[in-house]
Amino acid sequence: MNKLHTILNYLIYRFRSVNEHAIHSPFVFALTRDVIYNKVAFYSYESIEDLRKQLLGSDEQLKVVDLGAGSQVNNAHSRPISQIARNAAKPARYAQLLFRICNHFQAHTIIELGTSLGISTAYMASANSKSTVHTIEGSPEIAQKAKQNFKQLGLHNIQQHTRNFDDVLPTLLEQIPQPDLIFFDGNHRKDATLKYFELCLKKAHNETVFIFDDIYWSKEMTEAWEEIKKHDAVRVTIDLFFIGIVFFRKEQKKQHFVIKF
Repeated sequence: MNKLHTILNYLIYRFRSVNEHAIHSPFVFALTRDVIYNKVAFYSYESIEDLRKQLLGSDEQLKVVDLGAGSQVNNAHSRPISQIARNAAKPARYAQLLFRICNHFQAHTIIELGTSLGISTAYMASANSKSTVHTIEGSPEIAQKAKQNFKQLGLHNIQQHTRNFDDVLPTLLEQIPQPDLIFFDGNHRKDATLKYFELCLKKAHNETVFIFDDIYWSKEMTEAWEEIKKHDAVRVTIDLFFIGIVFFRKEQKKQHFVIKF
């Protein structure tokens, strides 16, 4: 049922989405032109994609502790790294977009809910060596493999937290400065997504960026996305189908954009 929901909504997205020439907001136009559609190959892309290739070729098995909505592909308690890399890691074009967003907004304090093998984490951490990426993963063996991956890439600005989001996030938000960017990439349930959104919103500032993964993964996730768009604090949203981007810039008129990507 999730797959049917995703397919139907993708067809709607293709019909509704526009490119930068149909965007009348100067802020979103510039963001689309300079960040979303930027095809420059930044310095760190190659090393991270080389790591991805290694993971895709690995038959090593990892024990998976799934605390979210599960997988659409395989809910086994032990999975090969190759399968996790294929199904859980963000594709290069979306992971590289995360890099460009972090780079463009010079995000210094970043939170990621859902490390997996650390591909997206690595892209965000590579965007600014002076940033700190706090990444939370509930599955210990996967978190340990991600740690090895960060060491291989020479990334030292990542702080890992290996527990349930509910156990880590409230304390983390109390201890860190206001987050500049939060990537919600775990527990694809409506109630959990909205709960984490409200919790993080308390620490957001005017320039904070929220990015939600898999907004059409299921009916629940789409309902959560629609509620987030309606929230009074939300000013601008960008729907790229597989991810949704949220801005709180009070100077912006409330608008929602569906952009081809």
